[in-house]
Amino acid sequence: MIKYVPEMTSVVMEEIPDKVTLAVEISNCQGTCMGCHSPFLRADIGEELTPSAIDALIADNFGVNCFLLLGEGKDHEALLSVGRYIKQEHPNLALALYSGRKSVEDDIWDLFDYIKIGPYIPERGPLNNPHTNQRLYKNREDITSRFWHKGIDPNR
Repeated sequence: MIKYVPEMTSVVMEEIPDKVTLAVEISNCQGTCMGCHSPFLRADIGEELTPSAIDALIADNFGVNCFLLLGEGKDHEALLSVGRYIKQEHPNLALALYSGRKSVEDDIWDLFDYIKIGPYIPERGPLNNPHTNQRLYKNREDITSRFWHKGIDPNR
C-alpha cells in the first residue's frame, strides 16, 4: 500500500522543468537523509493513494501536466501499481518520482518519465547546486543541469 499526506499535496512549478506538477508527499519513507525537511514522512501516516484518490486529486487540480510522487514508500509493487494506473488512466500526464536512494530498479526506470535519485547531502546541496550528488533524469537522460542558473546562489 502507498500512503500519501493529503494536506501536503500541492501544485508546484519548480520541481520538474517545464511542467505544472501535482506534488504528492508519500509516507513510509525509506530514507534517513541528514537535514531531511520532512522526517515525519518516515512514519506510517496519511491515507491510501487509491485510484479514486488519484482521480480526485487530478480533477481538483485542473491544469497540471505532471504527477509527482515525493517518495516511494515501502511497498514496491504498490508503487508500480499506482504508476501504471496513472499512465493508463491519465496518459496526458507525465509521471515523476523523487527517490532518495542512490539507484532504482529497471521497472521504475521503465515506468516513470522523470526520476530524481540520490539522498540529500547538506554539504552538496539540492538540485540547483552544481556540486549536488542528486540527479534528475527525463527518460534516463540526466537533465540536472537545467537547475543550474547563472546568478542564483546554489547554496540557498
